[in-house]
Amino acid sequence: MAIELPDITPFQKRVEEIDEMMNQPDFFNDARRSATISREQTKLRQLLEDHKALETAKNARSEHNELLADPDGDKELKELATEELPELEQEIERLEEKILVSMIPPEDSDSRNTIVEIRAGAGGDEASLFAGDLYRMYSRLVERRGWSLEQMNSSESGINGYKEIAFLIRGEEAYKQLKFESGVHRVQRVPETESQGRIHTSTVTVAVLPEAEEVDIQIDPQDLEITVTRASGPGGQGVNTTDSAVQILHQPTGIIVLCSDERSQIKNKAKAMTVLRSRLLQAKEEEERAKYAENRKKQVGTGDRSERIRTYNFPQSRLTDHRIGLTIHSLPQVMEGELDEVMEALQAEDQKLKIESLISAQSES
Repeated sequence: MAIELPDITPFQKRVEEIDEMMNQPDFFNDARRSATISREQTKLRQLLEDHKALETAKNARSEHNELLADPDGDKELKELATEELPELEQEIERLEEKILVSMIPPEDSDSRNTIVEIRAGAGGDEASLFAGDLYRMYSRLVERRGWSLEQMNSSESGINGYKEIAFLIRGEEAYKQLKFESGVHRVQRVPETESQGRIHTSTVTVAVLPEAEEVDIQIDPQDLEITVTRASGPGGQGVNTTDSAVQILHQPTGIIVLCSDERSQIKNKAKAMTVLRSRLLQAKEEEERAKYAENRKKQVGTGDRSERIRTYNFPQSRLTDHRIGLTIHSLPQVMEGELDEVMEALQAEDQKLKIESLISAQSES
């Protein structure tokens, strides 16, 4: 089935705009911006090359079909055209799909680092333990990807688990790779404290936020209510003896951020502001994408057992992602950070939805 591709002209104009920008003497003064635009230029130039190759393949197909329709055409040439047509059709289909993917509008946040927040939901101590398991799972994923992780804030449960923990992941396209981890994660397993061997169900909520910078979100200091307190924690030398924990309330939105992991009040305040900016950026982007809400899931639910994006069934070594109906039977490997199969499947589904939206928009225009 032939696909009617969107008009290529806007992409050609965008390449011309970028070329002009890159010729400006101050273009490389902002390293982050210049890197982002350079990546966009590379992607767009490849798109134009693929479009040119598609036109060449389509012209060749037309010539072959004309030759086959000519009753006086050369017999040997007709045989050659008959052999080449299936390959041309495959190449045209491949290029059309590749071009459609390249035409998907990029999301500005995809190239950012990301803040991940994990909170124990329903299930008491078992939920806290699983929150710790998810933190270790993402930590191992970070190691495998060659990224880096910086803990922002945590509240331990006292049983080697976490009531909540937040951390910053730095790495290429970290947010793009991890954004579909947002939601309620349900675990089914026999707790260590369960003497009867009964399977318990618990939940943990995960929020994935794109890292925001000061230029992304302007925060009026008058909108902030900042409170400093003494950090709490287990006994011993690790307990802070000064008022170093920082809580920030953003009054217009009611968002509250607490950071207490550092001994320095200044460092805790800086981390809290990083988390606050990221939450505000996420809220802003979600508002802007509201018209696409029917294709998107909520970031985090209530933590109730009935809400879930994914189930980790330990007795059957099974992971199921309910959004795309994916089930894999390698849970121990997943908990060691081997999430590639799940993440790639989620991105493929998202890409499919975006392509369908792109084609639909083209047919309506």
